[in-house]
Amino acid sequence: MTGLHTRAQYAFVIRQLTSREIKRKYSRSYLGIVWSVLNPLLSMAVLSLIFSQLFRRSIENYPIYYLTGYILWQAFTGATTAALTALVDNKALLLKVKFPMELFILTRVYTALINLGYSLAAYVVMLLVFGVTPKWTMLLSPVIILLLFLFSLGLSYILATAYVFFGDVKHLYAVALTLWMYCSAIFYPVEQLHGVIRWVIWANPMYTYIHCLRQAVMYGQLPGTVQWLQMILWSAALYILGSTVFRRNRNRIMQKI
Repeated sequence: MTGLHTRAQYAFVIRQLTSREIKRKYSRSYLGIVWSVLNPLLSMAVLSLIFSQLFRRSIENYPIYYLTGYILWQAFTGATTAALTALVDNKALLLKVKFPMELFILTRVYTALINLGYSLAAYVVMLLVFGVTPKWTMLLSPVIILLLFLFSLGLSYILATAYVFFGDVKHLYAVALTLWMYCSAIFYPVEQLHGVIRWVIWANPMYTYIHCLRQAVMYGQLPGTVQWLQMILWSAALYILGSTVFRRNRNRIMQKI
């Protein structure tokens, strides 16, 4: 009973911190949370205008192709970038209140998941607008998204821990994300590439999550066994690694902060 009560308290804390994060993010915006809906749509419109003709023969329904990759990428970067500074940003609370430090990281990742939910509302509307027929494989989308967020959480633990000791991690990660984005085939077909870069993209876990969601939503295809294994192993391995790194450095983090 005590364990259940403690978990209920932690869940309440996460909800309150998540509410605070969302309010702070949109505090100076007139449209507020609506930007979570407008941002992917505006990006889709711009990129579709530029690349639709270029990839017309190789990609069917390019706006949805791009939007599918974009919303997953934004969710991933939103979660990890925000979580990177979670411990340092909440230094005062960490020193005053006694509850697990990882709640602050969980809150940032959970906030990104909430924002993804708003983006998915616009995504569903765009599926209808562009005539993408409902398929039973779409039911696999939550599984793919949850695996992505487990992957994001593991990386967030590592980044948040590293940032406490090395402030330059924030700038290095921003550069790494730019390279990572171009290696995730968000707005171009990987089939048009050849040589080493094609293998690099296939080995990229983010490309696997994006590709599998496209298969399930756009083409009604089940991800292959190898792809499922890749997603599960990447998610589980990075989560275990991240939580282990965070747990082993917990005391050093408190001393450094």
